[in-house]
Amino acid sequence: MKIKNVAIIAHVDHGKTTLVDALLRQSNTHLNKDLTDTKQILDSNELERERGITIFSKNASIIYKDTKINIIDTPGHADFGGEVERVLSMADGALLLVDAKEGPMPQTRFVLKQALKMGLKIIVVVNKIDKKDARPSYVVNKTFDLFIELGASEDTAYFPVLYASGRDGKAGYEPDLAVLQDIAPVFEEILKYVPDPKANSDKPLQMRVSTLGRDDYKGRIAIGKIYSGKIVDGQNVAHINRGGEIKICRITSIATFTGLEKEYVKEASAGDIVAVSGITDVTIGETIADPQNPIALPLLDIEEPTVKMVFMINNSPFGGKEGEFKTSSQIRARLYKEVETDVALQVSDNPDGTWTVSGRGELHLAILIERMRREGFEFQVSRPHVINKNIDGKTLTPYELVEIETPDEYSGAVMEKMGIRHAKLTNMQSHEGITHLEFTIATKELIGYRSEFITDTKGLGIINTSFYDFLPDDGYQRTRDWGSLVAHETGETKLYGLVNIQDRGQLFYGPAEKVYKGQVVGRNSREEDIRVNVCKEKQLSNMRSKGDGTSEHFNTPKIMSLEESLEYIDDSELVEVTPKSVRIRKVILDELEEKRMKRGLKG
Repeated sequence: MKIKNVAIIAHVDHGKTTLVDALLRQSNTHLNKDLTDTKQILDSNELERERGITIFSKNASIIYKDTKINIIDTPGHADFGGEVERVLSMADGALLLVDAKEGPMPQTRFVLKQALKMGLKIIVVVNKIDKKDARPSYVVNKTFDLFIELGASEDTAYFPVLYASGRDGKAGYEPDLAVLQDIAPVFEEILKYVPDPKANSDKPLQMRVSTLGRDDYKGRIAIGKIYSGKIVDGQNVAHINRGGEIKICRITSIATFTGLEKEYVKEASAGDIVAVSGITDVTIGETIADPQNPIALPLLDIEEPTVKMVFMINNSPFGGKEGEFKTSSQIRARLYKEVETDVALQVSDNPDGTWTVSGRGELHLAILIERMRREGFEFQVSRPHVINKNIDGKTLTPYELVEIETPDEYSGAVMEKMGIRHAKLTNMQSHEGITHLEFTIATKELIGYRSEFITDTKGLGIINTSFYDFLPDDGYQRTRDWGSLVAHETGETKLYGLVNIQDRGQLFYGPAEKVYKGQVVGRNSREEDIRVNVCKEKQLSNMRSKGDGTSEHFNTPKIMSLEESLEYIDDSELVEVTPKSVRIRKVILDELEEKRMKRGLKG
């Protein structure tokens, strides 16, 4: 059977996973009963479904006519960009999805650049043509401009174009939904344009590991493409690690992908994408080769982390009440287990029993925290800090490329806030009432801006970021321009106490919620922290005035999400994370002790 290996690449939320759904359903791929009625079949993770983004790359395969099409769904968010780079190495062609209204976006540029660098044959799919303000011809022109800008060859720049509505499961050669029948044109273009894998089954075995998986029974699973030769269940192979050392290992299982399921087979040949087990310490980019003739394939890069946080056990007054896994050994084991499959993550032990966890960005770490929370873990995390590099005596700090789209009337507020953060404006365009802005900004200055951006643009702005480069540190260190309202005592919040202090800033809690001394219960409109009594009750007496109690109004509190909490805190605060709650607290709960510490530091 012929094989075609195709990656699906796009900016976040341009409809990759929805299109794959349509491909799987219309190819009559056998699906489990519980998946038949599911939307976003490939986004199997609960978090992916909630957020509507792909976090982990997935493999699926479709049989169309006499060809097996291996489909690789890639993450769209910049924090998972390194994974995109690696999985593209398994593909020979790519479907580039572009939203029919938005056109090419920052992550489109990033993934297209990687695909062109690898010489993949690209088919452009203008998706979501069912949107009422779709502009397909404008989007095709913009995509062509992007190809030229990224230095595509003449052959690659004249790409085939399909118009699709992934939600309706239709695609075709005209941007008119009425004439589209089904998704078959996508299959036909893949067969026509995507080259067969460059593979030779008669040469010695060479397979490069592109992603990792884990099985409780089989251990670490290496997923990758076989470039040459065959791999047989039970055979001895040479594992060539990143340092070039060769170790002989035995393959204990081989699986190919059929639909969404793994199908265990006795052997697999060059060109196919397989998952093998039996090599305990294999990692991304390494080669599995013939033991008689071990030749390493070029290594795949593993991206450097740019943001770090400190994880620690929960020692708050409410510690241990809501989580199932809360001990130091349980949290440590879970963090190191994550490192086995997520190579962009780094964990190191600290002398004080805490752990420094480094990742690709705030979202990368926030997703890990959220997953652990849902698994029943309880712990605390510090404020995110950027990771600087020191080269030739110079301090280099990570910079981000930020692209913003906002209605014209809010562009002034956005530019003012970005100016305060020392961002450099590199491009500005206005089209039909929408301003498009591009900035480069130090990652440390950008942390904490997203929630402000949503407020400033009344929820109508779009902000996208991607890693730009390590550049010389400008020395600026942002300090927040607000303080916290901190609970003065442990107890239950009372409406009377809350109403009395709500004029001081934005509260995070309503009445009848348990809080402890030192917990942050709101944001102060001024820069200093204030201790407030939210548990204060009204003193009852027999005397009542005529309008007593009727004029009291309580403003709706702002419920802080995990990401908002991580953006909010400074170095004197921590985020307490449990399966039931996300709380912000002071590192030192007692006010007097905190003042003593500050005095000691100043002295």
